[in-house]
Amino acid sequence: MLKKLYIKNFTLIDELDIDLYQGFSVITGETGAGKSIILGAIGLLLGQRADSKSIKQGAEKCVIEAHFDLSRYGMEAFFSENDIEYDPADCIVRRELTAAGKSRAFINDTPVQLAMLKELGEQLIDIHSQHQNLLLNKQDFQLNVVDIIAQDEQALAKYQQTYAKYQTVGKELETLRESIEQNRQNLDFLQFQCDELTNANLEEGEQEELEQRSETMSHAEDIKSALYEADNALSGEDRGIVSSLRSTISALKTIERVLPSASELVERLDSSYIELKDISGDISSELERIDFDPAELDSINSRLDKLYDLEKKYHVETVRELIEKRDELKRQLSHIENSDEALADLQQQLDTLRQQAQKEADALTKQRIKAASQIEKEMQSRLVPLGMPNVRFSIQLTTDTLGRNGQDKVAFLFSANTSTPLQPVSQVASGGEIARVMLSLKAMISGAVKLPTIIFDEIDTGVSGKIAEKMAEIMQEMGQHERQVISITHLPQIAALGSAHYKVEKEDSAQGTTSHMKELSPEERVREIAQMLSGSDVTEAAIQNAKQLLRL
Repeated sequence: MLKKLYIKNFTLIDELDIDLYQGFSVITGETGAGKSIILGAIGLLLGQRADSKSIKQGAEKCVIEAHFDLSRYGMEAFFSENDIEYDPADCIVRRELTAAGKSRAFINDTPVQLAMLKELGEQLIDIHSQHQNLLLNKQDFQLNVVDIIAQDEQALAKYQQTYAKYQTVGKELETLRESIEQNRQNLDFLQFQCDELTNANLEEGEQEELEQRSETMSHAEDIKSALYEADNALSGEDRGIVSSLRSTISALKTIERVLPSASELVERLDSSYIELKDISGDISSELERIDFDPAELDSINSRLDKLYDLEKKYHVETVRELIEKRDELKRQLSHIENSDEALADLQQQLDTLRQQAQKEADALTKQRIKAASQIEKEMQSRLVPLGMPNVRFSIQLTTDTLGRNGQDKVAFLFSANTSTPLQPVSQVASGGEIARVMLSLKAMISGAVKLPTIIFDEIDTGVSGKIAEKMAEIMQEMGQHERQVISITHLPQIAALGSAHYKVEKEDSAQGTTSHMKELSPEERVREIAQMLSGSDVTEAAIQNAKQLLRL
């Protein structure tokens, strides 16, 4: 529940620091005094979008902070999942706005994104304002009411998971059909490309090898000349290096006996002789191998031209990429060839999921039908004491195509008297009747949802007298079950039943207009309610009437 609210520099509020309590509390004040400003500030704490114009004129920053007691609501999981410190006795939510347009949000002094603030806010406070009465015209709101009373969260989540899979497979099937149709239209072209690349007998590394061979053959004469010169230098009969080295070794061997160091020199020269002789042999082999064959060069260049043409045609740079393109074409052709089988497999998956979703939707429908009957009886019992003795409230459930929330369409039907047929509540109910219907729905829902704080903003529109008192009793009853209910009201009958009473006032001064809110003492409550009864001139009769309403 909301324990404390602090507001600084927000529109007409200089500074507000007020304590709030469990149970049923009321807020009163003249129209335009600033009640909506306070609601706007609370709305920012719940994640609503901020406007720098909301900052009090002349201030650089505004701060809105609230303290909540969450000790009885089991919300530890939210804080654990979002790595936020958890203090159930004092959860602090703060929002800061600057004149420069910057906005910051905090939960227990941890900076958070607005989406996270909104997620927490939805679990802390429900603000029911007059425009929410329009929700009675929304089919999804009506379905949500039925689901809350049905307590079908698990069944709905299970269905939604199945339905999501059903949609995914359905999209896959449609995509596959489109792909196959497109490929079939291009079948001849794909087959031609595949045949062209297959008949090219592509081999990875082939292009590099051919390019090297072409380069070599194009310079065959230069190569042969260089090899011949090297061969002659090494192996020439007259002055060849190998022959001279052999003679040198023989000469040194003759002096080994008289010059011991000559043995080492002979050994080193022997090693060089063997290496040079091998090199000479390799050069001779290369010389014999190199031969210029114009026909072979033409063949190599022709093959290279073929590869270059294919690479240009298919917008690639290597034979490897051509091979990958060929293999991809083969896969596409195979895919087309086996498309009927793939389609049949996906269609089978879709049919199975459809049957499963239908089964789970039927189970949801049964739970909703049972809940609808319960809601009809409870709404009847709640609305009759609110001045509608002949009221009829019915829930029409009709079957539609499968959707995210099942197959059911919901319509709340209403009639305030016996002579009027049941019709959608938003079409036939008056403003006062809609207010009573919404209050009854909220009271019923609050028993199924553990929401710490509910704020009613002038839900008493269109009612007065005994009916207002009955509505106040409903809100008072809602506040008795570990819940905090706050009503912003203009009716003394409702204000009198609050366990705590706050007044919002506007004050004009030379410095400007400011709005204040304070908790009224018992004496101040009597005068405030008397003023609500009689107007600005508070009479003794109004004071006595106020005391009667307050049961003093």
